[in-house]
Amino acid sequence: MFLEERQEIILSMLARDGKVRVRDLSEKFKVTEDCIRKDLGALEKKGKLKRTYGGAVRIRENSHMLEVSKHRNTDVEAKQRIAQAAVKLIHERDMVFLDISTSNLAIAELLVKMDQDITVVTNMIDILVVLARNPKIRVVFAGGKINKSRDGFWGGMTLDFISRLKPDIAFVGAVGVDVKENSVSTYDIDDGINKAAIIRHSKKAYVVAEARKLSTDGNYNYTTLDTLSGLITDTLPAQDIQEAADSYGVEIILP
Repeated sequence: MFLEERQEIILSMLARDGKVRVRDLSEKFKVTEDCIRKDLGALEKKGKLKRTYGGAVRIRENSHMLEVSKHRNTDVEAKQRIAQAAVKLIHERDMVFLDISTSNLAIAELLVKMDQDITVVTNMIDILVVLARNPKIRVVFAGGKINKSRDGFWGGMTLDFISRLKPDIAFVGAVGVDVKENSVSTYDIDDGINKAAIIRHSKKAYVVAEARKLSTDGNYNYTTLDTLSGLITDTLPAQDIQEAADSYGVEIILP
């Protein structure tokens, strides 16, 4: 087997399993462990993986999709599936917090068609516009300083308002969810501070994240999984991720 072919197979195994071990690869390819270490070193230099003690792990992506409005049309089906699972958790007369998130916008688009007597609090402008179409839904807007992408509000005034609430249920967006490292991240610190406050003051809080976000990261960890009531995603993640979530007592909720 050519070196390039062996390295391609290693990358395929990483994509499938998330990690590889030097010993296992040595046995599989019938080469020395030193040879495998050189392969992993070469692949790490190319930015294809991250070496660890005894093996290597897949590199988590950081896609830098900073502006919510620019990716509202990505993963549309996944967000709709997440929204379908989320609305089943909302009960009559609940106060619901929907923060800045395109998955939460999908939730709002379902709620506006329903006949539930609920109050929705949001700091996202698009969600306010959508929910204003249903007079039965009481809408409360958390204003303050408009954010960088101009799709919502954060800052001291927003945070102060959030701290006075006790929502029955909250749905919070994420850029990345690292189940094994027990972290949920976003890009902007102010956004993360808001999200953490929403989780802290809500009776139940769920992170809404497409399955692809289980392998991506933001730049600011705003909470840990064990602070959540659950993680709502669109497809069942790999077994090792399910087991890690279970160890933190976090329910993975699917459509």
